[in-house]
Amino acid sequence: MEPVHLLDRLLDFSMPHLVAVPILVPLLTAALMLLLGENRRRAKSALSVVSGLVGLLAALALLRWVNAPDTGDGPGSIGVYLPGNWQAPFGIVLVADRLSTMMVALTGVVAFAASIYSTSRWDRAGVHFHPLLQLQLMGLNGAFLTGDLFNLFVFFEVMLAASYGLLLHGSGRLRVQAGLHYIAINLAASSLFLIGAALLYGVTGTLNMADLSVRIAELAPADRGLVHAAAAILATAFFAKAGAWPLNFWLVPAYSAAVSPVGAVFALLTKLGIYTLLRLWTLLFAPDAGASAAFGQSALIAIGLATLFAGAMGIVGTQRLSNLAGFSVLVSAGTLLTAIGLGEPAVWAGALYYLLSSTLAVSAFFLLIDMIERWRNAGMSVAPHEAAGNAPFLAEDLRVLDDVNLDDEAQALYGRAIPAGVAFLGLSFIGCTLLLAGLPPFSGFVGKFAMLSGAFVTSGTSTPAWIFLALLLASGFLALIALSRTGIRHFWTQPHPTMPALPALEVLPVAGLLAACVALTVWAGPVMRHALITAEGLRTPTAYRDAVLNARQVPNPVAPQKGTAP
Repeated sequence: MEPVHLLDRLLDFSMPHLVAVPILVPLLTAALMLLLGENRRRAKSALSVVSGLVGLLAALALLRWVNAPDTGDGPGSIGVYLPGNWQAPFGIVLVADRLSTMMVALTGVVAFAASIYSTSRWDRAGVHFHPLLQLQLMGLNGAFLTGDLFNLFVFFEVMLAASYGLLLHGSGRLRVQAGLHYIAINLAASSLFLIGAALLYGVTGTLNMADLSVRIAELAPADRGLVHAAAAILATAFFAKAGAWPLNFWLVPAYSAAVSPVGAVFALLTKLGIYTLLRLWTLLFAPDAGASAAFGQSALIAIGLATLFAGAMGIVGTQRLSNLAGFSVLVSAGTLLTAIGLGEPAVWAGALYYLLSSTLAVSAFFLLIDMIERWRNAGMSVAPHEAAGNAPFLAEDLRVLDDVNLDDEAQALYGRAIPAGVAFLGLSFIGCTLLLAGLPPFSGFVGKFAMLSGAFVTSGTSTPAWIFLALLLASGFLALIALSRTGIRHFWTQPHPTMPALPALEVLPVAGLLAACVALTVWAGPVMRHALITAEGLRTPTAYRDAVLNARQVPNPVAPQKGTAP
């Protein structure tokens, strides 16, 4: 038997229990780490890396299974797991479709890279780093895979509780200050989440997402206003978690204050808010939802465009590296929200591709920033002038200081060898710049081009499409200016007192994330086909509803009768 067919048989045999593996592995790993205690840090580091690898392999196996290679370009398979063996909508359900498994695989890639990077130094900056990281991964994977709204809230809170500790990891005034704001906004958002879910349950009598999709289409006209109010409250909570304007004031300070591997994983948190909005909007307000079809579409577009504008203004207005990464997250969030609001599968396909590229690029950028800052700032992660918010070669009134040499010691540059460490940092920074600015030929450009081509092919000359085009091009141009300016400042305009010492545990994760972006570019065709089929399934969620509502309980074993063989 060929290895490929053997793998497919193993996947079929392991389903549907494989759906729960990305949740159970980090949960059990965190519990084991807590039993080991803080004096077994090397064992914890090894467990974290192994757990990340197992979770990544399970996510990739799920992704292969849902793509159903034997059925060609069909709708693929949807894995449904009933943890309590109660049929939906009465029991909790986990659902693995093309969208959720893609997000779980993305989480696995980023988490695996961050766990390797953290073993170099950052896991020793405080206690319980690896258990908290595993619990956050459990919450993320559970939120992506759940098919129940209240269970989504539970996984959200598990993920947020772990993120509170991770944000404060390493202590310091900036982290405590940003952490208080982060906790306050997320507690408020969680309260709105509960209120919205309670309203939905009061009107429809269910919190199962597939069942909600069916019942909203059958609502009486008198109840439709309450459902719309509940959806607006829920959307406000998810907008806050996605970093949408005007609820994004907390994001850049929090993400820039976090240690670099935590910042890399935090890049996934906003994508969870985006995912939830996309999932619920396409289920609850599908084209067959009657009078509720496409409810809130104009608000999605307006908020997305405002977020994109705010992120573009922020990225060109800062000089601190970690703030650049934070504003890049906002640009990505605004782009995705606008693309969702345009409501066309062709645009959604480009947005899903762009989501993969931007998340990998921002995560690599967060890790890279840590290495650059330690090299340029004599071992510290944040330079004194950056903590104060001042430029190193400008006075407070923006006058150029005469005692700062901007000419690299006025030495001839021709024929001078570039050390390997500096070359890696410089080339990686250029790669992140090209990806985040969306320049060809890399995956950031492919995703933006796919979104714009889909918008103009399907929407024609609509005003939102033209505004989206203008802001998308402007944000890329401003990101190019800001990142180029910062690259010149860190690599050309200051003397290099020491050469960077780059451990392999830090180089490999950054190189791996950037290599994943290159792989997205090389295999853009298959990835885009996956994204397009995923978008078509979101547009008509009949297959999702049928898979969830038709999932059957496992029958109880029959006890042998007296006098018969067991």
